[in-house]
Amino acid sequence: MKRALITGINGMDGSHLADFLLKKKYKVFGMERRTSSPNRTNTRHLEDTITFVNGDLTDQNSLVRVLRESNPDEVYNLGAQSFVGESWNTPEQTSDVTGLGSLRILEAIREYGKNVKFYQASTSEMFGKMVENPANENTPFYPRSPYGVAKLYAHWMTKNYRESYDMFNVSGILFNHESERRGIEFVTRKISNGVAKIHLGHTDHISLGNLDSKRDWGYAPDYVESMWKMMQHETPEDFVVATGTAYSIRDFLDIAFKWVGIDSWEKHIKQDPRFMRPAEVDVLRGDSSKARDLLDWKPKTSFDVLVQKMVDNDVRRLQNGA
Repeated sequence: MKRALITGINGMDGSHLADFLLKKKYKVFGMERRTSSPNRTNTRHLEDTITFVNGDLTDQNSLVRVLRESNPDEVYNLGAQSFVGESWNTPEQTSDVTGLGSLRILEAIREYGKNVKFYQASTSEMFGKMVENPANENTPFYPRSPYGVAKLYAHWMTKNYRESYDMFNVSGILFNHESERRGIEFVTRKISNGVAKIHLGHTDHISLGNLDSKRDWGYAPDYVESMWKMMQHETPEDFVVATGTAYSIRDFLDIAFKWVGIDSWEKHIKQDPRFMRPAEVDVLRGDSSKARDLLDWKPKTSFDVLVQKMVDNDVRRLQNGA
């Protein structure tokens, strides 16, 4: 039985990846920071099927200990300060956790001395002010946020350790992907939750920032499969994972509101300057031809269905009093 360690286990991607690996008959270890009450909203259903271990991406010694406890064949580094907007408020913390945290776990694996495969969760935010549209594995990077800069550092360290120490390190450059488990502070979940509340009469508006930015959105359960496929590939390489189509926030709003029977949504939206980014990324769109050709991966869930799933989930949750 293969053994996998997932950092960021309680996040959206971490919980979906655990679901996927359990179906592949893995023994799964999920790393979480030691707190009095860890947030296991996304992993409560996994408490009897995976092993939680205490570790911190800002503490090298704890990472060494976690590797000894879990003895993994594969490490999936999904832990990060992942809210792009917050990274301007906490640039140092974002750099420490998201950037240096990846270096610490790479160094811990190197010192561990066993043949452990490593997956780094890279991001389309590294492309930022895109110099090529759509972006592929050879497109130059131009990050536009502290989060994007920190992720780029982690991406290059992953590649550097691969080339310097002959480690099996891969980076998945995943474009935006969402699911019902997305955190409430993210714009997509803010919309689906807000639409559900308006539908049920709990509120009459949603406060948002830029409505014109465009993103290449996919469904997280589809995307975690690509992570696993990268780790099974014969050679360690980097892959862009995307749908190839970009939609605006307005498109997201249009589908979400129409799904609950509201055709005109403009009166329900208030644009709030607090949610505007200091440096905006206008459009992100990816070319995942390499993943299709070498990994036999392609997205399964359409943008419309993704939005509808998120809205339906929030309607059910609110109806159940959650």
